[in-house]
Amino acid sequence: MPTHRTYPKKSGFRLGVYVCKDAEIVDFAAPHGVFSVARRFDPELEAFTLAEALRPVQAQAGFTVLPNYGFNDAPDMDAFLIPGGFGLRQEINNGRLHAFIRALPEKTLLVSVCTGSWIYGRMGLLDGKAATNRKEPDRLEASGGGKVPIDRLAEIAPKCRINRARVVDAGRIVTGGGIASGMEVGFHLLRRAGYDETFISEVARIMEYSAAYAAYRDDIEYDG
Repeated sequence: MPTHRTYPKKSGFRLGVYVCKDAEIVDFAAPHGVFSVARRFDPELEAFTLAEALRPVQAQAGFTVLPNYGFNDAPDMDAFLIPGGFGLRQEINNGRLHAFIRALPEKTLLVSVCTGSWIYGRMGLLDGKAATNRKEPDRLEASGGGKVPIDRLAEIAPKCRINRARVVDAGRIVTGGGIASGMEVGFHLLRRAGYDETFISEVARIMEYSAAYAAYRDDIEYDG
């Protein structure tokens, strides 16, 4: 059982959540939702959506998002989160996204849920670092012509140390494995923002997520 690290309190922590065509809804909605509930206790917390441009983005299942910012707005943020989903198969080679990430200040955390870590892997940002990804395949991925996402990450980023934890914190880069791991990623980002376990547990309680939070709270790997 890991001892959770403590971090200096960051006032007004801002989470930018990337949205793109065919992004998995729960991947980006879960961490955004954690921050939404946490704001009841600290209104200075903020989460917002971000896309290449200020136009509607259709995520999976026809769910449409109007982003708060486009790349050109260059909003200030403490963490930038990339969700997974079918659309990440195209985003992995999106040069505009890569350029946006590389231009972010070094202090900005780079975060992903599920197959979002493929982006960081393709960019070489996971070389020598630990990271995770979804471990349960869908029907296509389980077929002879498919590949489990975490194995695909190993292929994309051969210098990455693949880890099967729910959340992997490698310093600047934080990755979550699995679609619903966005909940734990959201809670862990509160930890990175300097909130203590009492605060986070209370957010989980309000969300009626206490049992799941207790089950997953220590399924985290700190790398370095």
